[in-house]
Parts: sequence; C-alpha cells; structure tokens
Amino acid sequence: MNMERSKDIAPLSGNEDVRLIGIDWGSTGMRVFLMSQNGRIIGHREAASGISVIQGGKAAYMRTLQELAGDWLTTWPDAPLLACGMVGSKHGWQEVPYVNCPADAQHIARNAIRVDTGSLLAAPSSLHILPGLLYRPEAGAPDVMRGEETQIVGALQGQSDWASQSCIVMPGTHSKWASIVDGKVHAFATHMTGELFAVLKQHSVLGRLMPAASDGAAGRVEEDEACFIAGLEAARKMLGQGLGHQLFSVRTLGLMGDMPSTGLPDYLSGLLIANELLAGLHWRTTHGLGHAPLILIGDAALCARYARALSYLGVKPDAVLVNTAPAGLWHLASVARLV
Repeated sequence: MNMERSKDIAPLSGNEDVRLIGIDWGSTGMRVFLMSQNGRIIGHREAASGISVIQGGKAAYMRTLQELAGDWLTTWPDAPLLACGMVGSKHGWQEVPYVNCPADAQHIARNAIRVDTGSLLAAPSSLHILPGLLYRPEAGAPDVMRGEETQIVGALQGQSDWASQSCIVMPGTHSKWASIVDGKVHAFATHMTGELFAVLKQHSVLGRLMPAASDGAAGRVEEDEACFIAGLEAARKMLGQGLGHQLFSVRTLGLMGDMPSTGLPDYLSGLLIANELLAGLHWRTTHGLGHAPLILIGDAALCARYARALSYLGVKPDAVLVNTAPAGLWHLASVARLV
C-alpha cells in the first residue's frame, strides 16, 4: 500500500485550533484534511490506499487511517472525524444506507452513521461516515453515488445561483451529471467513461496497437491533441451508428496506418468523452437545465480535457472547480453539529 504523505500546508505545533478531520475515502485513494475554524485547511495528506486495496475488515481500515494520520488523532484527540466516499459502501468500513433523491445537505448530514471503532482508535475521536445518494428515475435503472454528493455540497457553498438551479458534471472513472434545483440533488446520471477507457485500453483488441507506455485514464497528461479532436469529431459524425461501431475505428485507423499508434489512446479518449458529453448535454436539456450554469468538478487535467471537448461542441462551462470535498465535509459537519 502506498502510504506516502503529502506535506502539511504549514509546520504544525500541536497548539492549532483543530475542529475537524475530514476524510475523502474512495475506491483508489484517500485524502485527509486537518481543519480549523470556519473549515480552513491547515493540513492535507493523501495516499493510494482506497478501499479496493484494503483487506482485513474494520481493523484494516483503522490501521490504514492511523498510518496516514495517527499523529493527528493523538495530537487532537477531541477533533471529530467525518468521512465520505466508498468507505461507506457495502465493501467499505461500514455500510451507510443511501439517501433518496431529491436530497440536500440536511438529508445527507442527518443520515450519517457513527462508527463503533471499539479499541481500534488510539485516541477518543469520534468517526462518522456520510451516506451516498440513490436516484430512481421514472423509467430505467436506479443510479447511485458516494462521495460526489459531498463535492456537490461543497461547490454550492456561497453560490446561491448554482444552488437555485445548475448542472454539475464530475468527470472521472464513473462520471456524474447532477441536476441541482433549490439546493437539492434532484437527479443524476453516471457514465463509466474512465473505466471504459481503462478496460478497452488494457483488455481489448483496441489496445494491441497502442504503445504500452501510454497506459492511463481518459484524461491522462501526455496528449496528442489532434487525435483527441479527431475522436471528438468522429463521435459527432458517427453518433447515429452507435458507440460499438465508433470504437472499432480505433483499430482500423491503426491497422491502415491512418493514425500513429501514439495517438490512438487520445482518439479513443475523444470518442468516449464525446459520447458522454453528447448524452449528458441532452440529459441536461431534458431536465430543464439547458440554460442553467454548467459546473465542472474534479481533477484539474481531466476537467481541462472535458472543457476543451465541451468547447468543441459549442458549450462553455461556467466554472471549473478542483477540490470541493473539504468544503462539503465542513458544511455537513456543521449541519450534523459535529463542529
């Protein structure tokens, strides 16, 4: 397990007025935030120790947390801990039932569950885990999110116009498109864009023509911009022919030498992202948000790639936010009266 720590924002003396230790714990990694009054972040650490690599039940989760932030737990034993993300899933530390949409910060905060840590904690800190959200459309399968709801809460703080009505897009392994009305998450849709890229790149015939050194997610940093744009254009032109047909063009372009092997991953990325955006923009319109603010939240490089793709499709996001989970954790802790 990679437990490398990020440096604290400033040297800590132990006398800081710490009010909360926030935890954003997902499938592939975890981030912890040391927060003082009004949610100011005075320490930040992260590790590639998401729930997908943790084995051994509750004791393993506590051990992982102590390895990354045990000194914080000891130095500030009375600071409450609040966690969001997959740590509250069926395969996490303790399952926290989903909250049904429409839901706002009040619904989310009051359904947090206090975790019984027994003798695992070296300090008497209390740990609560937030629930995820469940959306059941009138037609179709249910949809779920864990962790993104906290990012949404954080993004809406101080933004009354966004809270009134907006569409929030969170690119990633499982991208989310969320409809916000009157401060509530009314609906959302998940697109497996990042995971599809990884699976097709690593485990399908499409990856055989791609250089092994270019492994990564749909928004990796090493880019061939021209091939990415070609993927966007192909998706738009071949929209009526279906994604399955579009994807095979990755192979044929490589086989015929019409595109260099180094550009094929970006072409594939363009195809997948464009398909998500075209579907998502249609979804946005059908939910009455065609003229509402469009907000991107997520990894800076990936959001930049989505912004370029949106621009190519004639849409400009109203804002791009990088890290709203800490603000969400602080607000939800306040609503839950933990701080």
